[in-house]
Amino acid sequence: MLAQNQINTIAELNDFSRRHWYDPRHCQTMLTQGVRALLSVAGDDLQPLMAKVSTFNMFTVENAPYNEHDFGSFVWQGEKLFWKFDYYDKAFEYGSDDPANPAITKRVLTIILASEY
Repeated sequence: MLAQNQINTIAELNDFSRRHWYDPRHCQTMLTQGVRALLSVAGDDLQPLMAKVSTFNMFTVENAPYNEHDFGSFVWQGEKLFWKFDYYDKAFEYGSDDPANPAITKRVLTIILASEY
């Protein structure tokens, strides 16, 4: 079980990473094939989609039971999308031992169609 200060730090790091999704120093952003196809139909402009992700603040007990701000969902271009964070070691080989420690953790932000989940 994580301590409250670790949970708060993880939430802060996740919020920061969502706002700085374009900077690989903070996170790697992955789009599934379905999201890429939807983006293609919408004109290939990534900014409106990422604005929805980066400004998301509808965290509830259902989508953020641990209050880490690591998951969200919204409707974009008529499709329900999910976004989520996963935490890896610096080599992307294993899960991070401490997601609250950015010195040993790489964040991966994945955006996925709900139908692909």
